Amino acid sequence: MSQQTAILLLGSNLGDVKKNIDTAVQQIENSGCVILNKSKYLINKPVEFDSINYFCNIAISINTQHSPMQLLSKLKKIEQDMGRISDSAASGHYTDRIIDIDIVSINKLTFSCEKLKIPHHKHLYERKFSRELIEELGM
Repeated sequence: MSQQTAILLLGSNLGDVKKNIDTAVQQIENSGCVILNKSKYLINKPVEFDSINYFCNIAISINTQHSPMQLLSKLKKIEQDMGRISDSAASGHYTDRIIDIDIVSINKLTFSCEKLKIPHHKHLYERKFSRELIEELGM
């Protein structure tokens, strides 16, 4: 696959949240992706579930040669390697998590299957914190 530019949103609300995000960004880079830009850290309340643990979120833009499903697989492996136990898509509900990495967009691609929908409509249109971080990337 040719080089693609993707926007990812990362979040953590357990443990050392900034360190968790920095570790995930490094692992994304180690997976063969090139980090182009990174937003500021943003602390906010959990969305769509209740928790006393606030989230730290960032958006990053990357260059990747991975297909959408290959990229998703690599990101899920990073989440698992960092200790993420359950996936909200599989469980049907949100919970506290060490790391969450979502693919928001890949170029102007529209892609949909059971495990992945691009663009990620909630991050682009419904979640104010996501839009703020993505806009900071200049995307």
